[in-house]
Amino acid sequence: MSTDHETTDQQPLLRVVNADATPEEVAALVAVFSALGSAGGPPPAKPRPSWNLPARGVRQTHRWGPGAWRASGLPH
Repeated sequence: MSTDHETTDQQPLLRVVNADATPEEVAALVAVFSALGSAGGPPPAKPRPSWNLPARGVRQTHRWGPGAWRASGLPH
């Protein structure tokens, strides 16, 4: 059972030069290099703080009706 894309002449992805390397050290190196090569995708967008929203620069209409004068000094 062989497929067309399998070849035995491929170069190894990682070659250990130090002959005294333990299997744990080799596994640690493989883990580090595989983490560096993984594509994690774009970072999540940070939520925009409400104090600098462009809509805050737009003037709101005045309230009307009973108690409107008192409510005009209250925050919206």
